[in-house]
Amino acid sequence: MASALTSRLASVDRTSSFFRVSINFLRNLSTNTSDSASPAVAGASPTKPRRKKKKNLFEVAQFLPNWGIGYHMAKTHWTTVSYQITKINLYKDGRHGKAWGLAYKDGVPADAPKKISGVHKRCWRYIPNSKKTNQSSPDPQVQAA
Repeated sequence: MASALTSRLASVDRTSSFFRVSINFLRNLSTNTSDSASPAVAGASPTKPRRKKKKNLFEVAQFLPNWGIGYHMAKTHWTTVSYQITKINLYKDGRHGKAWGLAYKDGVPADAPKKISGVHKRCWRYIPNSKKTNQSSPDPQVQAA
């Protein structure tokens, strides 16, 4: 009885070792093929720079004085159109809201401010060439008595 039990354990050990060897062989085979293909893929991803996330109107305006009121902004794909911001209504998170402004087409302003559409789209930029328009401030003049 003891010899039958011993021979049975020996056969179980041989089959389990056979399965261990075959599983290790398959694991090595699959990792070797993926290792040979992965350097091209792995080498490309660390060197590829991440694309910078573009900003919506409010994310651009938050760094300007007074939330960009009086400054010119435009979408990146607009060439001749921009808006001079006249009013901003922010939601609590500071990244969403509504905005109004004077539309400029080819440098000529519109008659009245209008609500700006697409303020949440991520394609807005500040136009630094057009300075903030100063309010008509009287020049200090010395009055003679």
